[in-house]
Amino acid sequence: MQGQAGGMTSLRHILALNMKQKRHALGLSQARLAEKINAAPTYIAMIELEKKFPSVEMLEKIAGALEMDAPELFSAEGLPEDSLKKLHQEVLEDFEKVLNERLKELQTKP
Repeated sequence: MQGQAGGMTSLRHILALNMKQKRHALGLSQARLAEKINAAPTYIAMIELEKKFPSVEMLEKIAGALEMDAPELFSAEGLPEDSLKKLHQEVLEDFEKVLNERLKELQTKP
């Protein structure tokens, strides 16, 4: 994905990793987490596959079920090193694309 969409991919990635990590730490299956927040197990799976992004209300429910504050769902502190490297690479690629597009615009102006 390009531009701002790439930024969303990064947020989805952090959310997915944090949800999986905390869920596993608590010994919860996707089905059990879904049950705790009154959602379908497929919904949890889609979030963890980075295909869906929950509403603020649902983020608060998920955080509560995972015994954490909602902002912690987006913390990069506990992420594995390779995930942080991937995230860093995505941000750099998005920045490079935006920069190149801007340079092309400047070059085509009289």
